[in-house]
Amino acid sequence: MDDIDRKIIEFLQRDSRTPYTDVAKALSLSEGTVRRRIQNLFHSGIIKRFTVEVWEDNPKALVLVSTIPPTPTSQIAERILKLDGIESIFEVAGQDDIAVLASGDDIASINQCVDNIRSIEGVQTTNTLFVLRKWK
Repeated sequence: MDDIDRKIIEFLQRDSRTPYTDVAKALSLSEGTVRRRIQNLFHSGIIKRFTVEVWEDNPKALVLVSTIPPTPTSQIAERILKLDGIESIFEVAGQDDIAVLASGDDIASINQCVDNIRSIEGVQTTNTLFVLRKWK
């Protein structure tokens, strides 16, 4: 991946519906070059998927999870992933081991999700941060 690929990705991240001709014009490339590069980025796995992201009024929370050895973090993450209300899960470095994006119909459903996370063997603590506003 080179600087041109990075610039193309920037355009797609801002608006994945940007016509290839607009990207090509902005980068002084041909439309065919932009199309070929996007196909290569997709086939190589750098671009994983094209999707529609909709912000709903449902409450969301970031749940930071600390784990207790010897249970591997990956096993705990796999268990969390099976719970209702989990949108995304990340293994992270720092004070916590896992970060979870949870959503639900109401605060009570997110609380239930957090309780379910806490009940998983190997989970030491959780810290829940409710999302107030999304900027991007």
